[in-house]
Amino acid sequence: MHVSPSPFFHVKQKFTLAGLCIVILLALALLSHKAHAAHGFAQYGQMKYPANFSHFSYVNPNAPMGGTLQLPNPDRRTSFDKFNPFTLKGITAPGIAALMFESLLTSSADEIAVSYGLLAEDVELAKDQLSVTFRIRPQARFHDGQPVLAQDVQYSFETLISKLASPQFRTIYADVKRAVVVSERVIRFEFVRKNSELPLIVGAMPIFSKRWGQDAKGQSKPFNQLTFETPIGTGPYLIEKFDPGKTITFKKNPDYWAKDINVRRGFFNFERIAYRLYKDDTARLEAFKAGEFDALVEYRAKNWAKSYVGPKFRDGTLVKKEFKHRNGAGIQGFVMNLRKPIFTDARVRQALTMALDFEWMNRQLFYGQYYRLDSYFSNSELGASYEPGSLPQGAEKRLLENLQKQFPKEFPSQALGPMLLPVSTAEPQSLRGNLREAKRLLAQAGWTYRDGALRNAQGQVFRFEIMEDGGAMGRVIAAYVRNLEKLGIQVDVRTTDFALYQKRIEEFDFDMTTTRFPDSQSPGNELWDRFGSEAAKTKGSDNIIGVHSPVVDALIGQIVKAPTRADLITATRALDRVLMHSHYVVPHWYSATHRVSFKKDLTYVAPPSYYAAESWILSTWWRKAP
Repeated sequence: MHVSPSPFFHVKQKFTLAGLCIVILLALALLSHKAHAAHGFAQYGQMKYPANFSHFSYVNPNAPMGGTLQLPNPDRRTSFDKFNPFTLKGITAPGIAALMFESLLTSSADEIAVSYGLLAEDVELAKDQLSVTFRIRPQARFHDGQPVLAQDVQYSFETLISKLASPQFRTIYADVKRAVVVSERVIRFEFVRKNSELPLIVGAMPIFSKRWGQDAKGQSKPFNQLTFETPIGTGPYLIEKFDPGKTITFKKNPDYWAKDINVRRGFFNFERIAYRLYKDDTARLEAFKAGEFDALVEYRAKNWAKSYVGPKFRDGTLVKKEFKHRNGAGIQGFVMNLRKPIFTDARVRQALTMALDFEWMNRQLFYGQYYRLDSYFSNSELGASYEPGSLPQGAEKRLLENLQKQFPKEFPSQALGPMLLPVSTAEPQSLRGNLREAKRLLAQAGWTYRDGALRNAQGQVFRFEIMEDGGAMGRVIAAYVRNLEKLGIQVDVRTTDFALYQKRIEEFDFDMTTTRFPDSQSPGNELWDRFGSEAAKTKGSDNIIGVHSPVVDALIGQIVKAPTRADLITATRALDRVLMHSHYVVPHWYSATHRVSFKKDLTYVAPPSYYAAESWILSTWWRKAP
């Protein structure tokens, strides 16, 4: 599974990234050349779990059920104004996507690119790989007791690709031609072209009922106008009560249809799950130490080093523990909006990367807890940073050379050289030397220091805004801005509330911000929404950078259609080189552990290889018997 969205970095708070991308990017499961129905799919290689397996190995199938799990806001949202996680506008209540909606398939967290049947009892990929067919379990039920039928799956798909839903879904399902009702419980998805990830994508699609939002007369609101209408999904929980924007409590559905099937055994062990949203990190941490909720995942190094202390930690009432993971780190950092003219020159962007002094920050601000990001696929075999300064070899080199010939003007020629190393101030390098190089690059791009500021030939001052919400990055931004000011660059720092922040991000109305793009063990179609040229023109997409490159598009195409794991790695490493040498992001840092504090009466099975801390706690932990 993925590293969870952190309140320390911006990750779009909508189902397509905070919910759907977690399902799609962690479920990576579904290409098989076998033409018979099976209980799951392995995209590459074999499945770990055989047909009729009893349960996943990373859960306790005999975990006691009951009690209430009290949680805080799991990310940077501090309020909510809707229950619908599939529309663009608004902020969804926490827990909705994970607890109320399910999909045809569900992922295995201890395998790469493998999923098993959830709503579907079996799945069959056509021999020509241009369609996939699912048979729905006869016992599958919506919250209102009605059976899940093929027409419900078709309705969900057609709704999600309509203009009533977030535009990200249209990008994600762009290669899906249509959903065909074969019979009452059999649905077939037909594809525009072969794409090894497409069965996974449709298998991970959330399913909901057309009765969601209907009144007593059967009249429905338009899907994009559904706000606090109770969702009708198939998940294990129902909404018991809520206070708009402040709290929401879920209660286990006593008639939950899947409580006895293997892929759900040992999951969702609490009778109730309750969220309370706090106004900021400080209020949240103090509430935790006061006993207001049960568990907290910490993303701020200073807090972890200094604030998890006191009598409850000394007497063992509260536990502080780090859990290792094998998640890819993805990329996070200061992101430049290429739609702004000031950032269009790659030399300017490279100069801005040289002003970040990670080594100083790690010593002074982070207590040595982080590693520097050196790739868009850091901490993973998918990245080109597998060894310092690596050169493209073999198939990777041939792929890049062909793209250079095909797109000579757009191809960053440095991508055929050594892999870009992160800027460092460790000896023999220094901040002074890095800023000197940044000054040289800026001058090449037409920016020189005169009359008290960095100016271009027309006398315009080099000035931009860094937009943030919540202020958690304040000390980091201040340190970075100090170095930029040494170059004559003027920076305005704007802190907004989360709702305005999200709106401006969706409208691409910013200069620079902090963003985290979570990684996958087997990336695919989500890259179109994140870096594809069409997504750059679609407001609300994940391509907030504004990447518009035929080279990047071609490499995403290679990743999506990769027939083997080796081909996938070749293409991701090539994409990594192109993105890194384009200097779109000032890379930040990552942690190889999840930092979790929790009450002593909570317990768990050892975590799987790939997991997000919040969803691991939510779905597999339980409370010890008194």
